[in-house]
Amino acid sequence: MIYFVGAGPGAKDLITVRGMKLISQADCIIYAGSLVNSELLEYAKPDCSVYDSAGMTLEEVIDVMVSAEKQALVTIRLHTGDPSLYGAIQEQIDILKEHELDFQVVPGVSAFSAAAAALSVEYTLPGVSQSLIISRTAGRTAVPEKEAIQSLSTHQTSMALFLSAGLLDKLSAELIEGGYAPETAAAIVYKASWPDELVVRTTVADLVQAGEENNIGSTAMVLVGDFLDSAYERSQLYHPSFSHGFRKATETGK
Repeated sequence: MIYFVGAGPGAKDLITVRGMKLISQADCIIYAGSLVNSELLEYAKPDCSVYDSAGMTLEEVIDVMVSAEKQALVTIRLHTGDPSLYGAIQEQIDILKEHELDFQVVPGVSAFSAAAAALSVEYTLPGVSQSLIISRTAGRTAVPEKEAIQSLSTHQTSMALFLSAGLLDKLSAELIEGGYAPETAAAIVYKASWPDELVVRTTVADLVQAGEENNIGSTAMVLVGDFLDSAYERSQLYHPSFSHGFRKATETGK
């Protein structure tokens, strides 16, 4: 069996219990060495074969998987964060289907969750934002025109942006062009949950300066939106005047 396992955002103890158990059972691990915390390999068996995919092509990764399957080995493809977000797993899965090989996907904690935790913020605040846009700035890999940052910015909701820390000048301009006021709150979270995590609060207009002053050019999440610093309404769920299936409202609502 081949398992695509989400390694989590960085911290060794933020991998799921299922992911940790699978790593401990693996005969072969292929991990993204440029992104995944190598400390996770400490969960592996001493005789486990380990491959760093940072220097491998898709074809070479598949060759390792196919060879391991022929030997009836347990293979782990260890991806950073959650594999469903910018993990490039679909192209691997489609090839495995062509080879009629069995696989499973194990979710992981994404960097956008770790970034919010580092800032102690909630993306979905009543009266401020009830939606979260997860996207990226167009770079070497294009994005569909209708998903350009300018278009997404018209919603004025919470945004968590991957793969954009090296394009802050472009990102800042597109956010403003799309409708965010220059003074809109923003944050850059470098290596969320890692020991060298760095949190920088700034504004949309000052993203470039914040990145330069803190030498951040990669491996960072960019968060944008009023959820970072706005007043919000109290949640109705826990309001004393709100009834639901597990609690009756008080008469006074106090």
